[in-house]
Amino acid sequence: MTRIVHLSDLHFGAHDERLVRAVEAQADELQPDVVVISGDFTQRARTEQFREACEFLERLREHGHEVLGVPGNHDVPLYDVLRRFLSPLARYRRFIDETLCPFVELPGIAVLGVNTARSLTFKDGRINKDQVAFIREAFSRTPSEAMRILVTHHPLFAMEVAGEAERAIGRHELALDVVEECGVDMVLAGHHHHASSRDASELVTRSGGVLVVQAGTATSTRVREQEQSFNVIDIGDGSATIAVHAWTGENFRPGSARRYEWHEGRWLVREASETAH
Repeated sequence: MTRIVHLSDLHFGAHDERLVRAVEAQADELQPDVVVISGDFTQRARTEQFREACEFLERLREHGHEVLGVPGNHDVPLYDVLRRFLSPLARYRRFIDETLCPFVELPGIAVLGVNTARSLTFKDGRINKDQVAFIREAFSRTPSEAMRILVTHHPLFAMEVAGEAERAIGRHELALDVVEECGVDMVLAGHHHHASSRDASELVTRSGGVLVVQAGTATSTRVREQEQSFNVIDIGDGSATIAVHAWTGENFRPGSARRYEWHEGRWLVREASETAH
């Protein structure tokens, strides 16, 4: 079994330090094979906020955790117009990761991150043809039996969140094409501060049989009809179990786990059970 702790929307600069400490403690207890962070490390892309995020990552790595992250729209400066357009992710590259498309291959899984944050939009994200080619090339080098996981900050699919319709990523047709072509099994994203999981066929007809997993905000003080949370994803042979660990006011506690099994080209929910640490 491979375990992923899926965090998102940390928003250092608008975070709760209690939640940060609790996430670190949970990571040590859960012992994931990789910690995935799907964007928005900071609130306003300021140096001191990136420094706090960097220190958080350093503590995770010092405790032996492998980390893969991608930028979010909040990691692009909003009010510093020159930096926004001339060097939008310079601070991200300095403090978080030089690469904007990280790749981790572990036994049984391959995880690829792609940057969807852009200078020309304040909130929305996009994918481009070069990134599609990179996704195709990266996954072509992975074993066919490996579970292929794509990580972005912005969701690839349009969906309803807290009763509101949220748009898909810009040029989402390109994303859908490459997800189907490469046999991507799971997409992880954040952005909406709302945790969910579902087979993509519930969202679009032409889905390619991918499991769509959204993470809530792990440490931000801004929530959206849910308390702060993160996902724990356990991957087995043709199965994936996803548990949302939600903040209780004192600690993160796992709720019921949703187990999916791959069957005839799509993910089916097989059972929900109480999870343990």
